[in-house]
Amino acid sequence: MKIFFLFPLILLSGCSLFSYNNSIDQLSNILGSSIYEIQTKFFKLTSYQRITTKNPEFSIYIEGDGKAWLNKKRASLDPTPRNSVVLKLANLDPADNVIYLARPCQYTKTVDGSPCDQKYWTSHRFAPEVIEAMNSALDDIKQRHQITGFNLIGFSGGGNIAALLAAKRGDVMSIRTVAGNLNHELQSNIHSVSEMPQSLSAKDVAHHISYIPQMHFVGSEDQIVPRQLYDSYKKESGSSGCVQSYVVNGVEHIKGWESVWKSLLNKPVRCLEF
Repeated sequence: MKIFFLFPLILLSGCSLFSYNNSIDQLSNILGSSIYEIQTKFFKLTSYQRITTKNPEFSIYIEGDGKAWLNKKRASLDPTPRNSVVLKLANLDPADNVIYLARPCQYTKTVDGSPCDQKYWTSHRFAPEVIEAMNSALDDIKQRHQITGFNLIGFSGGGNIAALLAAKRGDVMSIRTVAGNLNHELQSNIHSVSEMPQSLSAKDVAHHISYIPQMHFVGSEDQIVPRQLYDSYKKESGSSGCVQSYVVNGVEHIKGWESVWKSLLNKPVRCLEF
């Protein structure tokens, strides 16, 4: 029998619960900009932005699953990540315009009576309403800054969301995933935990977005999101030369990415001709 509460294998060791105010104090200036909150139909989303030019393309970093659980049996009251890998990677990105986009219920005072339900960082973390909220945030950013395209970078579960967003839009120029969970059903099977039937999966839109240049970075030592997840996604993408992967030696799920990120950003994301 599969038990859902065993799902957060990495989150238990990767971060711990802390207060909303402390998280804001520690992270609000990491991109050299103040917090910008985006109100959508379903959720209020928090972003951090570094915008320096009128470049028509923006790099959007999408947060992972955050602090979903307190321990193996108890969901967190606040999924805000304490030590965000994604924020650090965004801060290292030399691009002119970089935006970090948090997931629903992160940085939004969920510990203070917010209507955010725990299911949105457990069983429903990739539910249609979650993807719609993230998509609305991109619409807001696009309109506010009058841009033409997005380069999406998603970490862990944020990689799944990046692919699902690309399937809904026509303005995604490229996709990069870092330890991307591109097939959460397979991950659940690998770790013998309950699946999330209410959540959407990148695997199911892989063929639809196979024309978009993609680079999926896989940590050689990642035991949480192993290479099999990318392989299953690639299989669904077909023979497209736009979908590529790169195995980063010595890197675990949340350890080692910062030291190699600038060099990884230099790897071209393009469609290869066969």
